[in-house]
Amino acid sequence: MIFASGDGEFPPISHLVNWKELLIGGTPFAMNKVVFINIAAALATILLFAVANSKKGLVPRGVQNYTEGAVDLVGGIISDVMPHDDEHHKYGSKKFLPLLVAMFFFIFFNNIAGIIPFVQMPATARMALPLFLAILVLLVSNFYGIKQNGVGTHFKSALFPPGVPKALYLLVTPIELLSQFIVRPFSLAVRLFANVFAGHLLLVIFGFLSNKLITSNTFALKPVFILPFFMLIFLTLFEVMVAFLQAYIFTLLSAVYIGGYLHPEH
Repeated sequence: MIFASGDGEFPPISHLVNWKELLIGGTPFAMNKVVFINIAAALATILLFAVANSKKGLVPRGVQNYTEGAVDLVGGIISDVMPHDDEHHKYGSKKFLPLLVAMFFFIFFNNIAGIIPFVQMPATARMALPLFLAILVLLVSNFYGIKQNGVGTHFKSALFPPGVPKALYLLVTPIELLSQFIVRPFSLAVRLFANVFAGHLLLVIFGFLSNKLITSNTFALKPVFILPFFMLIFLTLFEVMVAFLQAYIFTLLSAVYIGGYLHPEH
């Protein structure tokens, strides 16, 4: 993370999220710091469940205890917003539990990277990852919506809301098309990106202020560094909550969207 430049000016915003290529530079497959954070988050998610499942017991302990608690949390989200599996619902809440649990932890690990020393970059502060996840949710929603209801019923329920006078479909259907397939995934991505990026930017600002005050040539300003420094500590702890909360919200909304496409009557 860049806290200061040689002339004491705040670094450009682009310097806070753009990182030099580390591997395979100059190609579409170039890998920078953000890519490695993505890979680390995916491996951390896999490792978490591998460790949790390696020692199964009647009474969960250690990592298994925390993992089961998180699974119960996500399972509670899904059961509240999606129908349960039964003869009427071929694709119910249990079918999507592994996907949404993995998504929750993957997002959380990418978020929390913003406060890890020497990493200090949440990968979700780059729009590419939230947008990819939002598109994934859109594809999953429509794929299983079509499998559950058929092509005709699926798109009819999405684009032609019941109870609307037929003459108004000329106005309503284009709006629904934009809302369902463009605005909804875009807003899902922006919500995650904007909240995480704002927190990252605040940490950089107060880190920069602390650094400039304590290294100031004016002796009277040096003790003042304690004010932004304490704010930096508070915001760092706050970002732990934000990392969890944004992963929770994204997972919740994903479950709502998938459930809505699978069973429009719900």
